[in-house]
Amino acid sequence: MPGTRKRVLVLCTGNSCRSQMAEGWIRARMGDRWDVGSAGTHPVHAIHPLAVRAMAEVGVDISGNRPQAVERFLNDPWDLVVTVCDYAQQDCPVFPRPVPRLHVSFYDPAQAQGTDDERMVVFRRIRDEIRDRLLPEIERAG
Repeated sequence: MPGTRKRVLVLCTGNSCRSQMAEGWIRARMGDRWDVGSAGTHPVHAIHPLAVRAMAEVGVDISGNRPQAVERFLNDPWDLVVTVCDYAQQDCPVFPRPVPRLHVSFYDPAQAQGTDDERMVVFRRIRDEIRDRLLPEIERAG
């Protein structure tokens, strides 16, 4: 059907940084072609404030996002499931419907040490890596 967008779910462990940034990028850059959601295999209570800040610097607002459990999405019809960390790839649940999977792993910026300014360097690097490495892979998958 013309104009129908595909659906992609991005998974990581806590759903606080990498998958949230990926969701933001996909929505901002590919939202005309993809509906996007993100979830965690073991979601934390809140999105990481430095992830929100890093994305805001490039004009992408993820401040209203909330971590969610992947189990909430298992019965939804997905065209693609993307894992952005090795643990989520290993721990990814079985979806009732067959769904193509894509794995592109990124360092967890929440593990960065130091001052907020020092940690922001890591968040920016991961934000840009997600844009530069993941979006072309999704484009190819679409």
